[in-house]
Amino acid sequence: MEIIEQLGLALGFASLAGLNLYLTVFLAGIAVRFQWVELAEQHMALATLGNDWVLGVAGVLFLIEFFADKVPWVDSTWDSIHTVIRPAGGIMLALAALGKMDPSITVIAAMLAGGTSLLTHSAKAGMRLVTNLIPEPTTNTATSVGASVAEDTIVIGGLSLMALNPAIAFFAFLALVIFALFLSRFAYSQLKKVGASCKQLCKRLKWAG
Repeated sequence: MEIIEQLGLALGFASLAGLNLYLTVFLAGIAVRFQWVELAEQHMALATLGNDWVLGVAGVLFLIEFFADKVPWVDSTWDSIHTVIRPAGGIMLALAALGKMDPSITVIAAMLAGGTSLLTHSAKAGMRLVTNLIPEPTTNTATSVGASVAEDTIVIGGLSLMALNPAIAFFAFLALVIFALFLSRFAYSQLKKVGASCKQLCKRLKWAG
């Protein structure tokens, strides 16, 4: 059971970092700082999240993301910038949750955590891009705001579940990762269709000219 709990924390941090790294770090840091959660010995590396500087930087960056994430195209630009940042953050959080391990296991865990963060990030960024390509500014704005609120809610709920029952969190995040895989594939297929349509339109315009 202890192994499942550790995996639940690691998978949770990796998954949530792909959605909103700064909110994940900030809320986890607040929980550690005010001792809302009691860290086990193997998770003591997470205590650094309660550092004043870590909380301050995460809080400021989350505030910026809070607004950037709700504006069409600005959200996609922000996502593209964080294609490397979110997986890197997910790796560090997951490894801190797992604690000391054999070096070879650490490398494997880092690759799995990075892949998980990249997957949830890709699902988020892909769906935002699909939404932004729809030529309806009013609808796009409402969708961006709704998606952003939903993602933040998932982060808050996910961290709460991790604190209450890491074992159940493991299975919940496993389901989230599977859903993110299907969502990212759907977004890719839609973007591929849009790309094909644009290419066909360009050819028609060229022939018309």
